[in-house]
Amino acid sequence: HVQLVESGGGSVQAGGSLRLSCEVSGSIYRTYCMEWFRQAPGKEREGVAAMTSGPTTSGGKRTYYADSVKGRFTISQDNDRKRLYLQMNSLKLEDTAMYYCAAYLGTCYSGSWSYEPNFTYWGQGTQVTVS
Repeated sequence: HVQLVESGGGSVQAGGSLRLSCEVSGSIYRTYCMEWFRQAPGKEREGVAAMTSGPTTSGGKRTYYADSVKGRFTISQDNDRKRLYLQMNSLKLEDTAMYYCAAYLGTCYSGSWSYEPNFTYWGQGTQVTVS
């Protein structure tokens, strides 16, 4: 099991940047697919970015991004795997949402990296507002 706690959200002007953090605790030395999801008001939750966290796996350290954030957002983690980050640059109004850190035991795969039912562990979310 892992516990996930997000931070770093806030209000920012369009074109600005924010870095979200997700503190990971618990059984962090197993392999997890780690992801940032977001949910805007009145919209379904969507996958934003994902990466596999753990020992060398068939999934390697490949990252996955939604088309809407490619080139603007970067997912990364600390070497000790205790923090997952989402660096968000060139923010747009449509990036306004509650952002969630999520994980499942296993490797991210290209065909299913944003399939929400796979994700077992969720944080409480952090709000990002772009104006």
